[in-house]
Amino acid sequence: MAGVAAVIGNSHKALAPDIVLDVAGGTLAARTSTGGNLVHLRALVGPSGATSAQIWADDLFAHSFIEEAQLLPGAQTRPNLKIQEGCGNRCTFCVIPQTRGGSRSLAVDAIMRQVQGFVAGGGIELVLSGINLGRWGRDLPQKENTPRTLAALARQILESGLPRLRLSSIEPMDWDAELIAVIAEFGCGSDTPHDARFGRLARHAHLPLQSGSDTVLRRMHRRYRPWHYREKVETLFNAAGPELTLGADVMVGFPGETDAEFQETLELVRALPFGYLHLFPFSARPGTKGWALHAECPVAPEAVEERMTELRGLAAEKSRTHRMRFIGREFECISMHTPDAIATQNRTSALTDNFLPLEIEGRFAANQLLNVRISGMESDGTLRAVGAACFAC
Repeated sequence: MAGVAAVIGNSHKALAPDIVLDVAGGTLAARTSTGGNLVHLRALVGPSGATSAQIWADDLFAHSFIEEAQLLPGAQTRPNLKIQEGCGNRCTFCVIPQTRGGSRSLAVDAIMRQVQGFVAGGGIELVLSGINLGRWGRDLPQKENTPRTLAALARQILESGLPRLRLSSIEPMDWDAELIAVIAEFGCGSDTPHDARFGRLARHAHLPLQSGSDTVLRRMHRRYRPWHYREKVETLFNAAGPELTLGADVMVGFPGETDAEFQETLELVRALPFGYLHLFPFSARPGTKGWALHAECPVAPEAVEERMTELRGLAAEKSRTHRMRFIGREFECISMHTPDAIATQNRTSALTDNFLPLEIEGRFAANQLLNVRISGMESDGTLRAVGAACFAC
């Protein structure tokens, strides 16, 4: 296309600034690595034989730049370490398998280098993330004494000295017995004395739900049913304790969703101890089965908005009820970079291990591990805390 100097794939989007500068300078030199994750550069040749554009794309693990840039606490107190890319599931609403390919895992050695560098740089909390995080390791070659499951990797990371590890979104059926055993071992109840081994895996689980209706889940091609989800939540709370904060994604208006099916979702959400919900309306993606289903049996926009409003009200109620349970309790939290509007009120932003955002009385530097008592909650749901005392960080 006229005017296009470079095309950047998902695999190289983090390198976009470098590529733009190279294009502006008239040179595009291929970057190389000896670790096997090459940053490839190839040119498209037009009919005239002239190069028409530079294509930056790689079919290997998409974020090869991870091995080049060490994660350190800085602008992000709690940075994300992306260890998995792509997805092999075939949910009817999702285009990720077509756009990002199948599941691919970052190698253990690369992950551990990042963890060790983060700890050496004074980091406290690291968040493991991925497109389908629970499938990490299944595509890696089998090696003796090398983790090939997320549970085994989490254990190795926790035993390496990282003060706190948090797991981002994991599909319900990927919370297997091994992973639940890790959160039981390395999580800790608020009444448990501070110990180097305990309380280092955040008591926080995000399990995508999408729908509480069996028939809708089947149309979505999801790999669990409402009763599976209930059982998994119960097992998680038994392992992590009542302080666990549970979160989920819920989709409204999937093609063909009836009033009765939406009521099934409401009933399941009411029945489970969610601390927060991520809500969103169905959005048809070309190239997916959901696109065709939407063409055949769309849900009226007015019905979608009405259901979203009802679910937002329920989500707010669930969040408020969950947070109020912890007033008067002591928690460990990490201080974060505080917005000016909060800092001018002599408060510090923080986050507990079980994912409760706080405003602590007093000013504290970011990236400190603090012990606080939750003193109250404001009308907007903001939790207030006092009595912070810094642990050795």
